[in-house]
Amino acid sequence: MKILKKILAVTALTIIFSIVLKSSLLDTTAVAEISRQGAPIKVGLFSADLNDDYLIFLRKNFEDIQNQHPNEVIFTFYDAKFNQSTQNTELDSKLNEGIDLILLDMVNVNDIGDLISKISKYEIPVIVFNREPLTMDAIKSYKKALYVGTDSKQAGTLQGKIIIDAWNKHKDLIDKNKDNVLQYIMLIGERLNKTSIDRSAYSISTIQQAGIKTEELASPVLSWDRDTAQNTVDALFLRFGNKVEAIISNDDSMAIGATNALQKYGYNAGNKSKVIPIVGVDGVPEAKELISKGFMLGSPVQDTSIMANAIYTIGSNLAHGINPTEGTPYKLDESGAAVRIPYEEYTGPMFQ
Repeated sequence: MKILKKILAVTALTIIFSIVLKSSLLDTTAVAEISRQGAPIKVGLFSADLNDDYLIFLRKNFEDIQNQHPNEVIFTFYDAKFNQSTQNTELDSKLNEGIDLILLDMVNVNDIGDLISKISKYEIPVIVFNREPLTMDAIKSYKKALYVGTDSKQAGTLQGKIIIDAWNKHKDLIDKNKDNVLQYIMLIGERLNKTSIDRSAYSISTIQQAGIKTEELASPVLSWDRDTAQNTVDALFLRFGNKVEAIISNDDSMAIGATNALQKYGYNAGNKSKVIPIVGVDGVPEAKELISKGFMLGSPVQDTSIMANAIYTIGSNLAHGINPTEGTPYKLDESGAAVRIPYEEYTGPMFQ
């Protein structure tokens, strides 16, 4: 009986902790309980592309945080437009001018070592986000640096699971040539990008581990761009036609472009006999709307408001010389240099 009571007590505490953690993650106004005196911290957000669908919403969330905490933070946004020289110039200017915290979305992840080295000379804290470096070595080299992002392996795994579920339930509609092989197109964001590499590899390995044979028809590199994806998928559909049984995209922007391309030919527009499953990543509002209408199959969702709150909270701690995760629900991963926000699966009625 005593053992049973202990088990019940531990179970209850675990449930309570899970509820509290979930509540903390969803509260976009939650910030670490730290003393903020004097002027608000000046934060410079340096982005590779502020017109990226995900960054558009992330920026809006940061602006909301500033509006909610006007005496605590001032954000300034810089758009490199995928030009590393532009980003270097903008960063140099703010380092010399003076800034309290840098949020860095790198144009070229291979430059992470040089950028961290430059920033460290000014002893300014930096949060690297969105584009994950291939290794955490450069971030580990500077005590005021941290990566805050997602788990790209989890994203790819969830993409695979979404495809597996659809294949198991609706194989008769997906396997058009009845050869028991999933013929697919992989839409790649960047070739030498850890996020792209992980999402691509884990989506397919997950599908294969479920016993589903696969065949890659094409894997174009599209720079995360919607229009490029639309034009490319248009051309690939004319080339492969009914051979295409699924499209797996490294993000929602390219998935939306792929959906637009297929709709030109009457696919993914409501006719259940003319459907090609498309999965993206991120869960941006436009993609979620397409999923809810059955025009896309699904997407691992990462709420930008949760990500913005995590970056702000952790960055604010660093700017005030406090342990980055103190007073927060976040934890460092096994590298000791990164905090990762989990995805959730989001699917719709594509085959219903």
